[in-house]
Amino acid sequence: MSTANGYVSNGEKRLKLTDVDEETLNSGGEGYTATQVFVKNPACVAYTYDDVIVMPGHISFALGDVDISTKLTRNIELQVPFVSSPMDTVTEHKMAITMALQGGIGIIHSNMKPEDQAAEVRRVKKFKNGFILDPVCLSPESTLEEVYRTKESLGFSSFPVTDNGKMGGRLVGIISNRDTSFIEDISVKVKEFMTPRGQLTSAKEGVSLGEANKMLKESKKGKLPVVNENDELVALIARTDLQKNRDNPRASKDSVNKQLLCGASIGTRPDDKIRAKLLVDAGADVLVVDSSQGDSTYQIEMIQHLKSTHPKVDVIGGNVVTPSQAHHLIQAGVDGLRVGMGIGSICTTQEVCAVGRAQASAVYHVSKYARKFGIPIVADGGIKSTGHITKALCLGAGCVMMGSMLAGTDEAPGEYFYQDGVRLKRYRGMGSIEAMNQGGEKRYVWDTAATAVKVAQGVSGAVTDKGTLQRYVPYLMQGVRHGLQDAGVQSLHDAREKLYSNRLRFEIRSPAAQKEGGVHGLHSYQKRLY
Repeated sequence: MSTANGYVSNGEKRLKLTDVDEETLNSGGEGYTATQVFVKNPACVAYTYDDVIVMPGHISFALGDVDISTKLTRNIELQVPFVSSPMDTVTEHKMAITMALQGGIGIIHSNMKPEDQAAEVRRVKKFKNGFILDPVCLSPESTLEEVYRTKESLGFSSFPVTDNGKMGGRLVGIISNRDTSFIEDISVKVKEFMTPRGQLTSAKEGVSLGEANKMLKESKKGKLPVVNENDELVALIARTDLQKNRDNPRASKDSVNKQLLCGASIGTRPDDKIRAKLLVDAGADVLVVDSSQGDSTYQIEMIQHLKSTHPKVDVIGGNVVTPSQAHHLIQAGVDGLRVGMGIGSICTTQEVCAVGRAQASAVYHVSKYARKFGIPIVADGGIKSTGHITKALCLGAGCVMMGSMLAGTDEAPGEYFYQDGVRLKRYRGMGSIEAMNQGGEKRYVWDTAATAVKVAQGVSGAVTDKGTLQRYVPYLMQGVRHGLQDAGVQSLHDAREKLYSNRLRFEIRSPAAQKEGGVHGLHSYQKRLY
């Protein structure tokens, strides 16, 4: 054996050292292409995430150089490929706010009144603003008691004061915690303790966000009112928003007002058109048409209505697991697809209805087809670890949607409770009887016909405490970066390029191999995520 000029010779052949010879590739020594695994599949087997393992690749970049930015839909980009599921034990405004701050997005569930769901979206959009275009205002004649009530209901403590107590009125002052801290008489009027107009720094209408932020920093004030030539209030900027922007550089924001991105789910019934309008008016950036089986005339009609009535709002259709299902929704005009059927930890659709598909196969086939039309897909369900997230992304998904992975966090709805000394939170499928009784049935029964017997397609349970998303999401991100780096993939774009050019390789694991790939051979152990 001799080596010279980048070639190796065994006396019979000269091979370039940068290449693996065709014989080795074809032998399975480097694993198999996705086409070999999922398409040339004589056993007609569908695969789950656990069935598949990604082959390692060459690493020529640092962990910090791995780019996990992606597309949620045709028009919405995210810095982090994580989406919280529209379930009533997963995503309300607290979850959506924190997901967006971390670079992902939350989808507000629809298992509530339309007005309440719109209010949840509005709370997300108002949480972090550039220009606050509709701040809550008080009148000089308002009392301290009213101030306290407003603070308690809205969760913030500073308010502009206008002559008529409304946005657009003439600015006469501002009140903050500092103004109210030492007043005991709750009947005293705002005009007696507010900071008057003469002591305020303000900006003129037309000021850029950058200029306004600079003025706010220089004035060292908490709020900067923006007024027109008649001294009428037209907007407000908050110092806390600048701090949040500094602390969350990856935050998912719209390009105009720098508001957090937020999605919301709707059903396919006629009254969902009214719900959709309320959500769009509240500022929703994307609507998710939420059906367990998305290939229906009901969903197609809803998608067509949304795209014609609200053309500036992106629409994600689903759920689908086959290219033909995806084709119908793409024809209807979707901007993204949600993939998964019957594979969630609390979902029993495959057991009860005998319809669905293993998730790894579903993600690969649908993403490959949707790619032809420039439609990103969201892999929804079946995610139990950062390894599953990495596999979904390597199989073509643009984002992953998570339910049980996020349900035990502080930001998920509901209270913690203890069972056998373990801190838990309740988590239930939207097809469970409990969720159906509160409105979740429309995800599984798409028309308005009365249904005498409810057939559960989910269960209720509990998940362990995972702490705050502010620590948990960075852990998930770093785990995915490690996985992509080990696969020799520097970005999600790179992953797709290598997937479809057969340079990303896979193998199918036997049950024994799956067991070997986890913790084994120990009498006892403690598993800590971070």
